[in-house]
Amino acid sequence: MRVLTWVCRALGRCRRDERGSAAVTLAFSMPLLVAGAAFGVETSYWYYEDLQMQAAADAAAYAAAIEKRAGSKEAVYTAEAKSVAAQNGYEDASGTAQVFSPPKSGKHKDAKSVEVILQETKPRYFTAIFLLTSVTVNGRAVATYQDAGSACILALHKSASKAALFSGSSTSKFKKCSVMANSSASDAVTVQGSAKLQTSCIYSAGGVSLTSGATFDECKSAQTNLPVVADPYADLAVPTASGPCRNTNGATLQAGSYCSGMSLSGTKTLQAGVYVISGGDLKINANANISGSGVVFYLTGGARVSMNGNATVKLSAATSGTYSGMLFFGDRTDTGATKNTFNGTASSLLTGAIYFASQNVQFNGNFSGQDGCTQVVGLTVEWSGNADVSKDCSKYGMRDIAATQIVKLVE
Repeated sequence: MRVLTWVCRALGRCRRDERGSAAVTLAFSMPLLVAGAAFGVETSYWYYEDLQMQAAADAAAYAAAIEKRAGSKEAVYTAEAKSVAAQNGYEDASGTAQVFSPPKSGKHKDAKSVEVILQETKPRYFTAIFLLTSVTVNGRAVATYQDAGSACILALHKSASKAALFSGSSTSKFKKCSVMANSSASDAVTVQGSAKLQTSCIYSAGGVSLTSGATFDECKSAQTNLPVVADPYADLAVPTASGPCRNTNGATLQAGSYCSGMSLSGTKTLQAGVYVISGGDLKINANANISGSGVVFYLTGGARVSMNGNATVKLSAATSGTYSGMLFFGDRTDTGATKNTFNGTASSLLTGAIYFASQNVQFNGNFSGQDGCTQVVGLTVEWSGNADVSKDCSKYGMRDIAATQIVKLVE
């Protein structure tokens, strides 16, 4: 009996000793447990900040690409990117925001893509016990805009009624190419009267006013309320006049400066090169027979094109070099209501781009370019002539003009 009592007392004392040891162990381990929990919380916080930074970069790149698609300059789309990043929680004062177009890295190093890199330095809290260096949080995104259709007619005016107008009794077929107007007017693209227009599609930043004469090869109906398209030739350098002022005497004319305009009659052959016309209009008179290849006409100082309907004109742009594919180029700073008028006989050919970003274009001729390769980009475009126009004109050095463009994140 005494032995059992002694054993029970000994075992009870052991249990009390075990409880004391556990308490001591727990007391010593509590700082480590608290530190581990704090480290986990702080690591989760950094992960959350990283996600926020990436979201800000995504939004900033997307916004910048939209601005660039609309034709904005670097300063504008860069400012837009930084503004949108700030709206999404990015604090530029404590970091560095970088915007590149074309991107400096990745798979999309092209002029239609915008790269945004965001970086912020965050202080440590609990983990500062172990490390003194601060934490850097990064975000990178690339957005690009891609062509969703090709245009052979583009009206750049952003508010004009009937910015792209098809009228009269014309029958025009635009093969594998579309009509686009940047105007927000309800009738930005108009087909009226007995005009017939067959095209891949009609795109408009505003609305359309169409008769049954408008038919589509690729879309079911006109696409409206779309974003505006940037000027496709906005980056093209302005030609500079060189040499003495020339005249139009003789059957063969040289490229150079025509300071009193160009009035062409009879039969004339134009040699390849840049013709800078100022001080008067470029007039192609009745019954004239005008030809030339590898030529570009730059009109400045108020000069306009006036082409008589009885004239036979066969002109083509260069297929390489700075002005590849460009046939008529109007001074972008030259504005005015006067139209550039293009007429001609059924045998006439204008192969290349007709580009007047700040002026109006009236195309009345019953003709187009070689293999249907004629593009018309104007402030407004009025089309009342018969023509067969095609899209694929790369062999003539012409650019592909976007009818509409989709912005998306790609990196």
